[in-house]
Amino acid sequence: MLRQLFRSTRCLLLVLFIYMSLLTVSSPAHAGIDKYVRQYLRVIEPVALDLDGQGQTKEFSPEDLSAGKELFQNHCLNCHVGGATLPNPTESLALDRLAGATPPRDNINGLVAFMREPMTYDGTMESFFCRRVPETWMPQEQIEKLAAFVLRAAQKAPGWGAEQF
Repeated sequence: MLRQLFRSTRCLLLVLFIYMSLLTVSSPAHAGIDKYVRQYLRVIEPVALDLDGQGQTKEFSPEDLSAGKELFQNHCLNCHVGGATLPNPTESLALDRLAGATPPRDNINGLVAFMREPMTYDGTMESFFCRRVPETWMPQEQIEKLAAFVLRAAQKAPGWGAEQF
């Protein structure tokens, strides 16, 4: 009787282990997609983002935005947590603030241009709050993914760039 109970318990534990293993394995379709990108940016398929403010768009995959998020975490998060701008809180990464900059930064090319050559919000002088990102440090493809993450977060992420988040 004890032996039968032991076998039943072992069998139950084995079934439970297999079931839990199946639940924790990611599906291949979502393997390279960051959970934040799926949940808060609402991206599970490629999205078209404004390229130049002139009607042209460029598609970015969920994996591109996940790579952009990683770049943001590694290089921008210290000053821009949650889309805020800690050195100058009036110039957040909220969509309306990006659009109001001179030149506008609410498109991929505008954000890339700013990161390559940071200027003050009114565009009159070089900004010393943000560091310059030369091509030798971050190639065009990478910086566009970073810009795409920032732009999509400004569009969709709850509380992104808000005064209180």
